[in-house]
Amino acid sequence: MRLTTAIFDMDGLLIDSEPLWNEAGNEVFKLYGINISEEQHAASAGLRTKEFIQWWFYHFNIGEEEHIKAEKRITQLVLGKIARRGKEMPGVQYIFNFFSTRNFKIGIASSSPNELIEMVIDMCGIKKFVNATSSAEHLPYGKPHPQVFLDCAEQLQANPVECICFEDSFNGMIAAKAARMKCVVVPHRSQQKEERWSAADLKISSLQNFGELHLNLLT
Repeated sequence: MRLTTAIFDMDGLLIDSEPLWNEAGNEVFKLYGINISEEQHAASAGLRTKEFIQWWFYHFNIGEEEHIKAEKRITQLVLGKIARRGKEMPGVQYIFNFFSTRNFKIGIASSSPNELIEMVIDMCGIKKFVNATSSAEHLPYGKPHPQVFLDCAEQLQANPVECICFEDSFNGMIAAKAARMKCVVVPHRSQQKEERWSAADLKISSLQNFGELHLNLLT
């Protein structure tokens, strides 16, 4: 089936926010005497803040009564950090122009809250390209469940098999494939050689490296 729709993840793909999420998580976790390594952060990348907290609070035996409080603290810290220090990833302007000039419908499907999605859209100056956004914040399940991608496709009035999804996390890749979408992964440079990305339809090192040849290969 012909591809008509491009759906993008956000954190780590459009905006270099993963270090800021990790920073905020570390600051809040230190209040509970918890230290999370870079490897542990990578293992839970792509999860919603709620699930990230549940994952590690259960691991470190922190009571459930603290979950919501910690989630709110991390989210507010991240909003401030991205507003002050968030940097657009290479190739964002290029890739949105690429699909816009080919009359693709364009959406953003993120685990982050809507407030942050809108902030990043404004920071990157891509509002004119984006036809729909979906957040997994209040869904029953976040990535690797495919619902956030399916919701975005529905808003765009696109069949999932007509969609190409861009992701940078393993959980996001699994969600996109579960939604029956083509998936292009753009892993962090430190994870580029990991074999787990073989489940994707295509792996590239940057959004700016995607071109007509790649699109034709996916069709």
